[in-house]
Amino acid sequence: MSTGMKGPGIFLAQFMGDTAPFDTLDHMAEWAAGLGYVGVQIPCNDRLIDLKQAAESRSYCDDLRGMLDRHGIQVTELSTHLQGQLVAVHPAYDTLFDGFAPPEVHGRPAERQAWAVEQVKLAARASANLGLKAHATFSGALAWPYVYPWPQRPAGLVEEAFAELARRWLPILDTFEEAGVDCAFEVHPGEDLHDGATWERFLAAVGEHPRARLLFDPSHFVLQQLDYLDFIDRYHDRISCFHVKDAEFNPSGRTGVYGGYENWVDRAGRFRSLGDGQVDFSSIFSKMAQYGYDGWAVLEWECALKRAEDGAREGAPFIDAHIIRVTDHAFDDFARSGVDQAAIRKLLGLSDGAA
Repeated sequence: MSTGMKGPGIFLAQFMGDTAPFDTLDHMAEWAAGLGYVGVQIPCNDRLIDLKQAAESRSYCDDLRGMLDRHGIQVTELSTHLQGQLVAVHPAYDTLFDGFAPPEVHGRPAERQAWAVEQVKLAARASANLGLKAHATFSGALAWPYVYPWPQRPAGLVEEAFAELARRWLPILDTFEEAGVDCAFEVHPGEDLHDGATWERFLAAVGEHPRARLLFDPSHFVLQQLDYLDFIDRYHDRISCFHVKDAEFNPSGRTGVYGGYENWVDRAGRFRSLGDGQVDFSSIFSKMAQYGYDGWAVLEWECALKRAEDGAREGAPFIDAHIIRVTDHAFDDFARSGVDQAAIRKLLGLSDGAA
């Protein structure tokens, strides 16, 4: 029996800074609790968590949870979005993505990949030590430069890209299996896993691995003009994480899905604070309740217009108002007839002993 969705939570990545209350996990937990959040999704950043120590020491994790408990906060998940991105990088993006890794591996793609793989494996073990069910990450991308089929893609290119992606992720997924934690990939442009079709390719390539799961974020569906409600219907049994993020898409004769290289404010598709965009959250939360999603609802704030602090302040009550506390009995139980099996057979016109 599902215990129902948990929340509201908040992803801390977009709020980290050099000054209080955004400089330490302790300060950020106190700040989040003051806004009404009961959970924080923690990016695996040295400022907030010592990932190696968390992977190796239960007492470290107990102390971290104890500190959060004092603020009435739980860990929703850990996140390795930046490290997961580096598991698979096309050479065209080497320079740009070097910034996600420590300086000692800059300009050294193989070493950078090995570092990233180890980081995600450490996050699996750290998640287990923290008592978490799921982990949030990116898949990385080898085929993304070829997303539009011009020039014509040679036969086998996409298949080999996904085969290689699977080869890189299978040992990581096995580590998650050993840890008893789901590895939830955020479906996101710029990743080889960016829609349902690419998710199916990857899932087949990793042999339907039980720990290969999904992080559902409807904002990326709006920007790609995908049906996010149908996505839930199709893949709900693999959704382990949920980013509550809004977006809008207002195409014109000048710009559309591809964005025309415009900045975020001027793009047809842009992220917005909760309630300011076009996402039908009432229907999303209903679908998630229908299918028994019992993970966290976590605000990821990204907005082209609104101040971050205002988006965070508005996010907690927005999520709380949308979470459906799943009923434990049918609404029409009061009208039960109380008939027994013999009465049921009589209602069907079946006599005693009839076949």
